[in-house]
Amino acid sequence: MQIRISAESTVDLTKELIAKYNVSVIPFTLTLGDKTAPDGEITPEEIINFVDTTGILPKTCALNEFQYTEYFSELLRESDYVIHFTLSSGISVTNSNANRAAEAINSQAGEQKVFIVDSKSLSTGIALLVLYACDLVRDGVNAKDIYEKCLARVPYVQASFILKRVDYLYKGGRCNAMAYFGANLLGIRPQIIVKDGKMVSGKKYKGKYSKGVDRYCADVLEEFDNPDKTRAFVTYTTADDETVQIAVNYLKEAGFKEILTTTAGGTITSHCGEDCLGILYINDGNK
Repeated sequence: MQIRISAESTVDLTKELIAKYNVSVIPFTLTLGDKTAPDGEITPEEIINFVDTTGILPKTCALNEFQYTEYFSELLRESDYVIHFTLSSGISVTNSNANRAAEAINSQAGEQKVFIVDSKSLSTGIALLVLYACDLVRDGVNAKDIYEKCLARVPYVQASFILKRVDYLYKGGRCNAMAYFGANLLGIRPQIIVKDGKMVSGKKYKGKYSKGVDRYCADVLEEFDNPDKTRAFVTYTTADDETVQIAVNYLKEAGFKEILTTTAGGTITSHCGEDCLGILYINDGNK
């Protein structure tokens, strides 16, 4: 029985991890002015330079039902089942489009061939579920059980980030003018949390960004204090080595067995901008 684990490019896995775990990835499309390319082929630095030059945010294009139908059908030519993890339904229409494509394929096949998991998350919050599913495939678990086990873990994914600035949130309409000017004036570094599948504001940190990262990591690990220590991610758009190491050290001290560092893709960068960093893990260590 061949089971293929799949996700959109918003999973923010490195090419090395994609190859290691044999994950199939279908890319979103990004548009920067007159340049359109698949997510993954445009770097965070290109996005940041484009916004700095034009003052305009990139456009991200969600995948439609036809694209999913073609994609799932192709995967099923070499696999018996596909388990696909989508960007949160509270953030994008991709989940509903993927579900419609899967329903049509499953109806035609007369059985469930494609399983769709709404991650209720983004970036490497999705990746945590994806790699867990890959572990289960390796252990010989059947497709339906993998799907159900992953669904059970969705509510426990801890995904959050700290931002150096709120410029991109303001440009994207997620921050009003008063909050924008106040944050820049006072040097506020906001925390963004994924809660119930949506991005919401968390704590606010004042002062030097690296100090904010330090306090952010301490606060997250204190609040979400029941981690599955199998693995954790440090994911960022741009960051210097010293700042990344602050986050890595916190996760090491917390006892995580595997700490993976990844660069956020075009979708996260387009929403959050430069110097956005997060620690992400599944907070269900007692299960």
